Order: sequence, then structure tokens, then C-alpha cells
Amino acid sequence: MAKGRKNGLYAGISDELSALMRTGWADTERHDLTLDEQAPYAALRRAALSARFPGERLVIPSGNLKVRSNDDTYPFRPYSGYVHMTGDQARDGALVLEPRADGGHDAYCYQLPRDSRDNDEFWTGAHAELWMGRRRSLAESAAVLGLACRDVRSAAPDLAAADVPTRIVRGIDPSLEAAVTTDEARDDELEEALSDLRLVKDEWELAEMRKAVDSTVRGFTDAIGELSRAVASSERWIEGTFFRRARLEGNSVGYGTICAAGDHATIMHWTANDGPVRPGELLLFDAGVETHTLYTADVTRTLPISGTFTDVQRKVYDAVYEAQEAGMAAVKPGAHYRDFHEASQRSLAERLVEWGFIEGPADRAYELGLQRRFTMAGTGHMLGLDVHDCAHARNEEYVDGVLEPGMVLTVEPGLYFQPDDLTVPEEWRGIGVRIEDDLVVTDAGHENLSADLPRSADEVEAWMARFAG
Repeated sequence: MAKGRKNGLYAGISDELSALMRTGWADTERHDLTLDEQAPYAALRRAALSARFPGERLVIPSGNLKVRSNDDTYPFRPYSGYVHMTGDQARDGALVLEPRADGGHDAYCYQLPRDSRDNDEFWTGAHAELWMGRRRSLAESAAVLGLACRDVRSAAPDLAAADVPTRIVRGIDPSLEAAVTTDEARDDELEEALSDLRLVKDEWELAEMRKAVDSTVRGFTDAIGELSRAVASSERWIEGTFFRRARLEGNSVGYGTICAAGDHATIMHWTANDGPVRPGELLLFDAGVETHTLYTADVTRTLPISGTFTDVQRKVYDAVYEAQEAGMAAVKPGAHYRDFHEASQRSLAERLVEWGFIEGPADRAYELGLQRRFTMAGTGHMLGLDVHDCAHARNEEYVDGVLEPGMVLTVEPGLYFQPDDLTVPEEWRGIGVRIEDDLVVTDAGHENLSADLPRSADEVEAWMARFAG
């Protein structure tokens, strides 16, 4: 039985209560479940992973609950590599690829089974089913995932007993990690492979990305419609408005929403969202809906709160828009991944030299990276199950790689003039502008998945005049 609270109100469980709780329950086993639509794609992903590591056992944990405060936990989100290889979102589980003599693998999942009604585990303890909700049985999971499923409570001894060369993704499940003897460098190669295999999305994944972006577009329109209420409240009104759409149509937001008004827009990852929303200033709004299958969008628009850009705001906005146009034009199959970043950054360097904020000529300024004082970050990243997807992929496959059809990435140049930056005129200080869209590489070039959101300054002003409340 799970350990009770130190200050719990009940001293124990009487035999009579225990007997009462174990009786009178209906059989709720489901026999109507069918194979999940993602399962065939997950099987192909496992086959690709298997081919990279013949003769080795691979262990990919899903992860465990993490304590937020005392017996309260953070909302659980499984390790993305596990989700990609299984389509599953269960906690306390693991995918195992067991090597065969022919060089292939047999795949099975360890899962936490349903709590037995023959003892008190199903209703005692903070993580029991009666508290946390019904889990799938092992048979139900097998039917949905197309994978044999075993009781995770036997996983550690099972893995420890078998003398098989093993790799495990580290940092996800300490108990499973402790059960196997592995080499850290070789384990890193497994994590790299899992990221590599997410670089090119299959057709099912691309459909999920479209869902995420379409919901995000609706969330942006919701937020614009309530902008006047944010002016009377704070940045959190925008955050909460978007979150409502994310929860209605998806799992949640894909990352901490950035609602940065005024000089908060110069802070790259402003997520406190507790500042005032004042007419005459800009609102940098960076948000993405995460689908029920955990694929996320990532879109940014910078909006004039009063509905119209000032002259200086428009000058900055137009420069960022031009840089994004240059970057997006470089997104096509066969192009180097770095091309869109370099095109955007060179464009911004030219403007900064033109304005006298950095010393030219522009080519020299770019080669020295002088524009980075005001651009700060790179111009984009891969997108998918993680907002910064494929983060552990090999450099030669990602930042030093070549774009292929099916890759999904962001193009998001920005300019940020800090409120205390004495190198720029006072009227520029505190202005931050970022424009971000989600692109999929196609055979012919690219498709902007978030094209339904206005981008140019004129389009943004017209959009706000139509929808802003």
C-alpha cells in the first residue's frame, strides 16, 4: 500500500472497510478497442531504429510523474522519443527492442497495468486509479498500440537478468537506468538516432502539424478579439484566452506562451506575462497549440496594441518582415539548413548598418556577427513533438545538414532594442519585433502552414481593425 500522508485524517484501514472496497465492482475491461491510426507509422519508425542497432537491446522509457509540491505532481508528458516510437502517452512505461539472431528486433512495451480490485491498491495512495483515473489494461494497450505489453513492475529485474548488449535513453527513468549496464557514449548515440528519425515527418505527422497550426491560428484570432480586455487587465488575459483554445482543441499549449507587451518584447523568453498592455506599444505574442497526440505549432506575431504602428515601430517591423521573406525564400529541398538563417541575418545586418547601429559594410558586420546585439537568437528550428524538435540529432543531420521534403521548421527573425541600450536613439529603445511561421519543406519548395495569419504591417493593421475587441 502506498505511504499515506504524515498528517492524514485516517489512522488506518479496518478489515471491514477493506473488504467492502474490494467487492461490488463491474467488469470494465474494453473489448471494442481497435488499432490506433498512428500504429502502422510507429511500426515503420521502430523498423528504422532497429536497422541502426542490430544485435543490441534498446530501452526507451516513457518517464515518471514529477513532484510539484508535496503529493501534487506536474501534468505528465512522456518522453518524445517514446511517443514517436509507440504513439503511446502512458507514464511509468518503456519500449524495448529485443535483438533477434537475424539482426532485427522484437518490440514490446512495459506498461503500468490496471490496479487490482483484490487488494487496496486501487483506492489507496495518491496515484491509485480511483484517484487518478482509469488506465488501460495491458490487453487494451496491446490492442491499441499493436505491441505486446508487459507489467512494468517486472521491467527492472527482467532487464537486469538478461545478458544482452544494451542501450538506454538516460535521464528519463532512474529505476530502469539503474537496472542495466550501459556505456554513456553509446546511450547518447541512441538518443541521437531517435532525434535523427524525427527530422523528416511522415504523412500522419504532417497532418497533426496542420491540426496544431490551424488551432493556433484560431487561438490568435481569439486573443486579438479580446485585446481590449487585456488592456483593462494584463498580458495574462491574452495568455488565458489562447490557453482556452489550446485546451478545447488539443492537449495544451506546446510551450510557455509568450505575451510580451511594451519592453517585455525585448526579452526572448518572457513567460511571466504579468505586465500591463498599453495602447501605443507593441505586443509580441508567441504561442502554439499542442495536439492530443503532442505535436505542437510555434507561431509569433507582433501587434500594435492601438491597432496602428508608429513610424519607428513600422520601420522595425518592415525590416523583420523583409528578413523573414528572405529566410523563407531559402527554404527548399537541397538547400542547406543554415541558408534560411544566413539569408535572414544578412538582411537584418544590412538594415542595422543602414540605420547606423552597427559599423559596416554589411558583409563585414555579418561575418563578425555584429547584428547579434540586436537579433540575439538564431532564425529558426525544427518543429514537431517538441517545440525545439530533434534537439539531440547529429549536427551533420541537422544544423550542418540539407533540407528534405517532410521537414518542418520555423522561420522567426527578430530585432530587439533593449530599454537600457544607449547605442540606439531613445525612441527605438524597448521595441521588440519577431515574426514567426511554421514551414514544411515540399518537393517544389515549401508550404507556410501558418499562412492564414497576416504577416505584413498593412495586413496586420487590417486584421486588427477587423477583429480586435
